[in-house]
Amino acid sequence: MYQTTSMVTRNTDKPLPAASMHLLLALLRGENHGYGLMRLVDEQSQGTVRMGPGTLYGTLNRLLAGDLIEETTAEHDDAVSDRRRYYQLTGEGERIARVELGRLRGLVNRFRGVAGLGGAPA
Repeated sequence: MYQTTSMVTRNTDKPLPAASMHLLLALLRGENHGYGLMRLVDEQSQGTVRMGPGTLYGTLNRLLAGDLIEETTAEHDDAVSDRRRYYQLTGEGERIARVELGRLRGLVNRFRGVAGLGGAPA
């Protein structure tokens, strides 16, 4: 489990929960607002992950509390941003996202060539 910065150490031996992983990977593309992140997760997962508002905002709050993301709403002047909350990765959040991406790549690589699983990378 990833521990928050209020804890002494951060354990990266275990994978992130799926919703957290998808949001951090989506934020690797850059800053975005909640609804935009929901759509991006759907797009990046080719429709296999559909995050509802409860999961989205609960997960965003946990990532904020863990200092893996930060809110950047105040940096937006447009009228629409009065209703939208914007987020971006912190340095630690980007590091963790890249660890997760490496973990996923390693998993895919271990299954390449396994008989009966198609063998070819996507």
